[in-house]
Amino acid sequence: MIRLSREVRASIGQGVEPGPVRNAWAGWPTAALVSPYLIARVTVSGMPDPVSGYLCDIKVLDAWVSETVLPVLESMVEGISPRGTLATAILSIGSKLMQSAPANTTWEELELFVSPYLRFSVQKERIEMVRLTEQFEFSAAHRLHASEWSDEQNLQSFGKCNNPNGHGHNYVVDVTIEGHPEPESGMLLPLGRLEEIVQQELIKRFDHKHLNVDTAEFQRQNPSVENIARVAWKLLEGKLSPARLARVRVYETAKTWVDYEGE
Repeated sequence: MIRLSREVRASIGQGVEPGPVRNAWAGWPTAALVSPYLIARVTVSGMPDPVSGYLCDIKVLDAWVSETVLPVLESMVEGISPRGTLATAILSIGSKLMQSAPANTTWEELELFVSPYLRFSVQKERIEMVRLTEQFEFSAAHRLHASEWSDEQNLQSFGKCNNPNGHGHNYVVDVTIEGHPEPESGMLLPLGRLEEIVQQELIKRFDHKHLNVDTAEFQRQNPSVENIARVAWKLLEGKLSPARLARVRVYETAKTWVDYEGE
């Protein structure tokens, strides 16, 4: 079984410039004035055609997303559709994608990026649930050092990360929650409330700190990115009701990150 993903990037609403695709990287339609710019990432699965090697022609995927996803979002932006939220809209869109997947494919997942730092998603296996992911960041220093090991073994294992005075990272944290949109508000959890909880429980605790020295959480355990993700989960778990914490992703660098979804 193969999973194939495709991004469709587009500006929607007023100020969209009609015409042919000129910059496939930036997306189309192109924004001539101020208008929302969104990314829809769709994933399908199946077996590739034995002759072409294609699971699905990406032009077909582009047309499918443009015909199914973008009109719903455009109607929301222009106030044509009934009042709703992206959390409720993405459930409706997911159902439409499931019923209209291209030939010989099965729709698996839709991710809708409202900004580079906020996205909604829905999956075939959990079609009744919506996921929301918001990105945060903090800067901190740490030293990788195991007290049970000799200085030589620490240096051999951790290299320059064992610098006695520590070193720093700009950590990026993706917090993913999931749940059923509330009937009255249409939201999993108000964004302001989510941001308040993450800032209070996690960011303020670690930002501009030396993790080994200034935080209780890493007095007795190595502040590796793996342990930071697990600690972040423990700090947030159970505090995001009525939504549920689904995943914490911590980027130590742009090339290294950890996902943690609890035990």
